[in-house]
Amino acid sequence: MTLQWAAVATFLYAEIGLILIFCLPFIPPQRWQKIFSFNVWGKIATFWNKAFLTIIILLIVLFLALSKAQNDVMEMKMQSERLSKEYDQLLKEHSELQDRLERGNKKRL
Repeated sequence: MTLQWAAVATFLYAEIGLILIFCLPFIPPQRWQKIFSFNVWGKIATFWNKAFLTIIILLIVLFLALSKAQNDVMEMKMQSERLSKEYDQLLKEHSELQDRLERGNKKRL
């Protein structure tokens, strides 16, 4: 796995972990209300909104790069299949010519 996809996986796993923590039933709603009423959250909210949008854009760009890479791989695969068919045809023609040559040499003897 490349570094970029490791970063994507880390982000997604962290997001899933955070959502699971929010769903824990043994933390009472009053505690969550206290946690989210801190002044720090209001100050960093604009930063996190921009960071979230940046991450979403980055994920879209990575997805588009992945689809382009997959198209390139499929194109190379199709080209290799065509080349292998051509190679098989050449081998067949070569063996036929070799057989004709051997039959021609036997007639001379």
